[in-house]
Amino acid sequence: MHPAVYKVGLQYLSGDISGGNARCIAMLQAFQEVVKDYSTPPEKTLNRDMAAKISSCVSFLRECRPLSVSMGNAIRFVKNRIAKLPMTLSESEAKAALKSDIERFINEKIIGADTVIVKHAVTKIRDGDVLLTYGSPTAVEMVLLHAHELGKKFRVLVVDSRPKLQGQLLLRRLIKRGINCAYTHINAISYIMHQVTKVFLGASSVFSNGTVYSRVGTACVAMVATAFRVPVLVCCEAYKFHERVILDYSICSSNELGDPNAISKVHGREDINYFDGLTNNANLKFLNLMYDATPSDYISMIITDYGMVPPTSVPVIVREYQKEHLL
Repeated sequence: MHPAVYKVGLQYLSGDISGGNARCIAMLQAFQEVVKDYSTPPEKTLNRDMAAKISSCVSFLRECRPLSVSMGNAIRFVKNRIAKLPMTLSESEAKAALKSDIERFINEKIIGADTVIVKHAVTKIRDGDVLLTYGSPTAVEMVLLHAHELGKKFRVLVVDSRPKLQGQLLLRRLIKRGINCAYTHINAISYIMHQVTKVFLGASSVFSNGTVYSRVGTACVAMVATAFRVPVLVCCEAYKFHERVILDYSICSSNELGDPNAISKVHGREDINYFDGLTNNANLKFLNLMYDATPSDYISMIITDYGMVPPTSVPVIVREYQKEHLL
């Protein structure tokens, strides 16, 4: 196993690298190192052998942490580019072309996509708005910071949940930049929703039927917002879209499971353990789901690097994206 891939896998395992974009960029940069140090074995072709090498790297990363949909799309892109390398190229030329393709994917489809999303999303923020976000989505943070730089006057409500409490990190960064914020947990969502004018959410992926797959709790926030007639806007890059149709992603084998002990303990209160004596009970299993599925009925608009679209238009973006990168 290449040291760069091994390092990234361990960082996935420890949680040092988290978030869809960060995980995908780290994986692609590790692939660049694999390509850089690659040399074709005797009696083998570069296309087939390098594809096998990438597949072994993917298998290792999957053992460290299940792959996200966006990472799967990026892997398909890399394998597609390997398969399409002309046989007439020398090994050094083929490696340079592949590294360039990976770099272009990172710059255009991840970093550049976020820049376009920010430009679209800030047009939806007005002076006096009260914006609610959940967790710590990177794209939404960029939108809020850019809107603040433009001089727009708004307030942010950061909603969070145990056990990760990622919203606290977002809260600190927003306050540091001078943005007026409030912080609460998800159990108070219905109490504060009446003062919210717009909800901005992130997404791990979006499926073809408009279902948004994101951090567990997102569906609850979107559902309550819809009940209060508050528009829900989801910021998601097009490379996270998938042609699959999902009806309920929460309770299924594809969902990622977190540390079961994390939900039985209260952070900062080691003396509190409501499940003391039950952890070894054969009839009890702790279920710490990492993601949930938000039906398209609860989504007002999806903001992507292809523009702002309703959930019903997701198949169009999936088709255009695949036409651009895979066909």
